[in-house]
Amino acid sequence: MAFERTAHSDRAVLDRYGRFAAIDVECLATRDAGDLLCLFSFVSAAQDFSSYQSDGMLLEAGSIAFFFAPQGFRPGFGTASPPSRASLFLLQWEWFRIYFESGVTKIIGGDPEWRNYTAMDEYYQNGPLPTWIGWYAQHLPHWFHGASVFATLALELGLVWMMFLPRRWRIVCFFIVTPWEVGVILTANYTFLNYLVLALGILLLDDRFLVQFSPQRWNKSFLEARAAMRLQTLNDSDLRRQFKVAKLALAAAMLSWIFYATTAEMIWMFARVPLPTAPVEALDPFRIANRYGLFGIMTRGRYEIEFQGSDDGQNWIAYPFRYKPQDLDKPPGIYAPYQPRFDWNLWFASLGSWQEYPIVLRTEVQLLSNNKDVLSLFANNPFPQKPPREVRAIVWQYWFTSLAEKRAQGLWWRRQLLGLYAPTVEREPDGAIRGIESSTVGVRP
Repeated sequence: MAFERTAHSDRAVLDRYGRFAAIDVECLATRDAGDLLCLFSFVSAAQDFSSYQSDGMLLEAGSIAFFFAPQGFRPGFGTASPPSRASLFLLQWEWFRIYFESGVTKIIGGDPEWRNYTAMDEYYQNGPLPTWIGWYAQHLPHWFHGASVFATLALELGLVWMMFLPRRWRIVCFFIVTPWEVGVILTANYTFLNYLVLALGILLLDDRFLVQFSPQRWNKSFLEARAAMRLQTLNDSDLRRQFKVAKLALAAAMLSWIFYATTAEMIWMFARVPLPTAPVEALDPFRIANRYGLFGIMTRGRYEIEFQGSDDGQNWIAYPFRYKPQDLDKPPGIYAPYQPRFDWNLWFASLGSWQEYPIVLRTEVQLLSNNKDVLSLFANNPFPQKPPREVRAIVWQYWFTSLAEKRAQGLWWRRQLLGLYAPTVEREPDGAIRGIESSTVGVRP
C-alpha cells in the first residue's frame, strides 16, 4: 500500500475554508473583487471538501452579487450605484432553478420512493447530520410524511413559477417558501444551503413592500439620498458617463453569459438540444453556472464510520466525533449554517467503499502518528500519551429509537455493527505502515 499523502494540507485548507465560506454574504453588501477571488481560490484548493452543490450555489450567487451589490464597504442605501435589473433577475433565477431543477431531478431520477410517497418516511434519520427536532418529526404518522412528499413536489415544480407572475404573486410565494425553508433548517443540518436560498428568496420582495415595515426616518433618508443621486447623475461629466457605459456593457456581457449557460443546463435536463456547448464548458471550472438537483435518490439507511485505535489488537477505543452521531444517548444537534466537512465526507463515504473515498484510509494512517491536524477534527484524542499501534475503521448502521425506547432508556439512537469498513493499518517499530486486515463489508444499498 502507498500512504504517501499526508493530511496536513487537507486540514489546513479545510480550516481556512470554514473562515472564508461566508465571503459571499459580504459580497451581497460590497463589491470586493478580492473577497470573491479568495472564495474561488479556497474552493479550488479544498477539492474533496468543497465538492458539494451548496458550494456551487454560493459561488454562483457571489459572482452575480458582485454586479448586484452597491459599491463601497458601507454603501448605505446604495443609491450611488443601484443594482441592475439583470443581476436582480439572475439571483432570482438561481433561486428558481434550485427549487425547480431539484423537483425535476426527483421525477426523472427514477427513485420509486417519490412516486410512492414514501421518500420522507426515513428522511429525517438518514440525512448527513440529523437534528433533535428531526428526531421528533420522524415519529409523525405516515400521512404527514406522504403529505410532505406531495407538498415538496408541488412547491418545487409548481409554486416557484409564481416568481414570473406580477409582484403580488411573488410576495405570496415568499410567504409560502420562507416558512418551508425554516422548517428544513430546523429538522436537518444542510449547512448554509438553506440560509442561502432563504436570502435569495428575500429578493422576491421589493422596496414598495418593505418600506411599509421600515422606520420612517429610514424612508426619509432613502428618498433624500435618491433625489440627490438623480441630481448628481444629471451633472456627470462625459468621461464619467462613458465609463458607466463601458461598465454596463461588461456587466451585460457577463450576466448574459451566465444566463445562457444556466438556461442550457436546465434545458439539457429534459433533452439534449443541440445548443452551443463552448460557453457552458468555459464556465465549468469556475462553478458559477450550475445544474442543481437535490434528493433525486433518497438514502435507504444511515451508516456511520467510526475510527478506533488499539495497542494490542484486542481492545479498541473509539475516536469521538464532534458532530456525527456516535453516542447513543447524545441528542442530534443543530449546527447549520456551519458545515463540518470532515463529518459530511464520512457520511458520503459510508455509502460507498474505502477505495472510492481514500480520505478514510488517509485518516487511519495519520492517526497512527497522532497527527495534530487530523486529531483536531475529533472531539478529543483517546491516546494522548502515544499513538496507538493499530487503527481501524468500522461501520455501523444507525436508527432513531422509538418513542417508547426513548422514554424507557433515554437513548436517541440504536445501532448494529456491520463490520470492517477499510483495511486495519499497523505501524511497525521501524516506522513502516502495513495493512493487516481487509475490509469485511461491501457497498451499502
